[in-house]
Amino acid sequence: MTSPTGPADTTPADASERAYTALLSRISAGEISAGERLFEQSLAEAIGVSRTPVRDALKRLAAEGLVDIHPHRGAQVVSFTPEDVTALYAMRAEFEPVAARLAVPEMTDTDVARLAELSARMERIVEEGADPGGLTTLNNEFHAVFVEGSGNRHLAIALQALFRPAVVTRTFRQYDPRALQRSMQHHAELVEAAAARDGEWAEAVMRAHILSARHATSPHRDPTEDATVRHA
Repeated sequence: MTSPTGPADTTPADASERAYTALLSRISAGEISAGERLFEQSLAEAIGVSRTPVRDALKRLAAEGLVDIHPHRGAQVVSFTPEDVTALYAMRAEFEPVAARLAVPEMTDTDVARLAELSARMERIVEEGADPGGLTTLNNEFHAVFVEGSGNRHLAIALQALFRPAVVTRTFRQYDPRALQRSMQHHAELVEAAAARDGEWAEAVMRAHILSARHATSPHRDPTEDATVRHA
């Protein structure tokens, strides 16, 4: 029988972190859907921890905007309408280009190499039409290079709050092949702008990148586009 805290959990903090990682992974993968109720006891049994670490993990996810906790109804994964997602992208289009402009002039050769590596790995995944979860992870890492390199802690915090809903909505899954290819082209151009240390170029490309993503996930987009395969 599994230990309440699992063999690898030597402290309550370890158990809470394991519960958080497991829940975030399941939400990201779509194993737990938007709007689904989250029951502490069943989650604790599935993860192999006690209810307390699960409760801690749910509070953390709620603080990050991924879970709603109601006093008499318990917890559930947040639900976003298409209009909510569109609004979030509009906000990203205001803030993330600024992060790119600030970060790019200060980037090291190591930073640029990291961006190039992530861009190439994403392009390979798109070409192979596989591993959508891997694509999302790499995309998050790519954008994080700009956000973390901006040198503006408040801007970084604001953008992290805007990035989180994408974990629930998995908006990449709504991209048709043309939109997905355009996204990869933007990544490649952002790498070029970073290599040139041109912050204004990076800012312009990032704005186009976010706005095109907003269009790809818009509730008003052409429904005939949805007939194609979702890669990510």
